[in-house]
Amino acid sequence: MSHSRLAALSLCRRLACVAAFLLPWPIAMAQGPAAPENKQDFSAAERLLLMTDQLHMLKPPTTLNYSYRKSGSLEPGFTDSVNLKLARLPDGKCCQASGDFLTGARRTPLPEVEQAQGNPVILFFLERDIREMQRLTKGSTVYFRKRIRLALYEAAKVSEARYTYKGRPVAGHEIVISPYQDDPNRAKFEKYTAKQYVFALSDEVPGGVVAIRVQIPAVTGTDVLLEEELLLAQATLPARAALQATAPGKLP
Repeated sequence: MSHSRLAALSLCRRLACVAAFLLPWPIAMAQGPAAPENKQDFSAAERLLLMTDQLHMLKPPTTLNYSYRKSGSLEPGFTDSVNLKLARLPDGKCCQASGDFLTGARRTPLPEVEQAQGNPVILFFLERDIREMQRLTKGSTVYFRKRIRLALYEAAKVSEARYTYKGRPVAGHEIVISPYQDDPNRAKFEKYTAKQYVFALSDEVPGGVVAIRVQIPAVTGTDVLLEEELLLAQATLPARAALQATAPGKLP
């Protein structure tokens, strides 16, 4: 079995992948066309986002609570919640994960994840995101997933950052990707090509994920076409300039 395949399977075990739902993410993490030989299989962004034991500080049973907000001129916005329940494993360690992504008519039940180490909310957020891209563009979820994967491997910008949790400052990292900025097929969904993903991480907060934000500027004018944000309860992000006011590929 190839080294890349072994690495992919190792990552899958780290994330406690649910076969059909989560497997497409790690299966080709090291298969991007720019992946060179004799170098590490994963980028710093992949390691921080997908290969870190983000649940190690938790003592189950407990629940991670996130707020969810959608806004912008594209569609009516809403606010909602995401709740991730974490239970003890038979050996008393953390964690078996289950929960609901959004509520009411928008509710998406989360597959139960046994022996979770990485926070499943990251991949649940991304899976919902690519399904929304499919709905809006009639494109392929496989294609959108691949673009995000390659962006994390090839072009992610990682920087140190500070956030606030329960009124106190915490240190962490920010990962920024723009998967469609240089997409050779961008003409098929031009108004979405400036879409940017920001992952706010800190090992000083429960679950390691402070926030995930997606933003698309309008093609013309200063309005935001779409913004979606998942935010850990009792956490706040530093103020930032509007995405459309920044140079392509730069941190807002």
